[in-house]
Amino acid sequence: MLTYLADYADYLGPLRLLRYLTVRTGLAVLTALFIGFAIGPALILRFKQWKFGQGYVDDRTMGIGGNYFDKKHTPAMGGLIIFAAVFLSAALWATPNIWVFTSLFVYAALTVPGFRDDYLKVKRRNKDGISSWEKIAWQSLATFGALGVLLIHPDSSAKIRELWVPFLKYAVIERMPVWLLLGLIYLWIVGFSNAINLTDGLDGLAVGCTITVALVMGIMAYVADHVLLSEYLLTSHVPKTGELAVICGALIGGCMAFLWYNSHPAEVFMGDTGSLAIGGLLGVMAFMIHQPFALLIAGGVFVVELLSVVTQVSWFKYTKRRFGVGRRVFLMAPIHHHFQKKGWPETKVVLRFWILSLGCALASLATLKLR
Repeated sequence: MLTYLADYADYLGPLRLLRYLTVRTGLAVLTALFIGFAIGPALILRFKQWKFGQGYVDDRTMGIGGNYFDKKHTPAMGGLIIFAAVFLSAALWATPNIWVFTSLFVYAALTVPGFRDDYLKVKRRNKDGISSWEKIAWQSLATFGALGVLLIHPDSSAKIRELWVPFLKYAVIERMPVWLLLGLIYLWIVGFSNAINLTDGLDGLAVGCTITVALVMGIMAYVADHVLLSEYLLTSHVPKTGELAVICGALIGGCMAFLWYNSHPAEVFMGDTGSLAIGGLLGVMAFMIHQPFALLIAGGVFVVELLSVVTQVSWFKYTKRRFGVGRRVFLMAPIHHHFQKKGWPETKVVLRFWILSLGCALASLATLKLR
């Protein structure tokens, strides 16, 4: 919205700075940070007044090994703080185009089922939340809607069908069939939605890791849009995707503000309202800048968390069917609870996972040069 002020640079010289992507990304970070700090206390107070944490029970409130944490009355739906900060900041500083529209559409579309799921849990005392089929329906709607728009729009119809992998200088598939493209985008959107949702089990864990991943996606979006950088690094050049760096900046700012209230001991939980939508947003942006597999590296903590649950459940079902007694690979899944069971304090688990997330981010950025 405010980017159009750059057209009046002849009348007010400093407005020309709004033409620079890096300036607007920095402004998006600061704006989202300010919005998060401005609305955070009021929303948290309102959640408490509405008793949005009263009787809320999941792995964050249950505690480990029977030692219950004092989190039963901590309000959920904190993802609304991030959503407001990201959406408003992106609307102010990102130049509208197909890539920006699609990203914000997926983000908003997945915020709805997340909010509904949290609402049923905290207000209606429904511990199961929305049904799995309803969640799948919303995720399918977000995926089909995003892909349909990308395939129709002339700026994205050809580029979105390319498939790139790290360490290679060219597209592995220059024109993916629609069925393969749909399957991959759906897998990434749904997979990262669920992965971040599973990671959101300790104070500050998911949101802290999200910041490092968003930073990587922002850098890669900038490179993808920059003709000289993409040519030098031998990566895909996708015009106008640099605006996604502004959205990543807004996400970083929103998450930083939320982390202020979500750090141990948490004043508010992100809930499905935040985790489902953020995962979908990162997943679709990775595809649009041709870095889906780099996202697997950058989001290594999220991937491991998801795989730990899949492994635990699969092995338990197999051994129960095979031997009559279910056996476990981990003391508890997701894997962050495994380390809590081993006696690690919550803060140590979170800090060490942040370190791992930063290492994954650096490894992902290294793929830009190693080709």
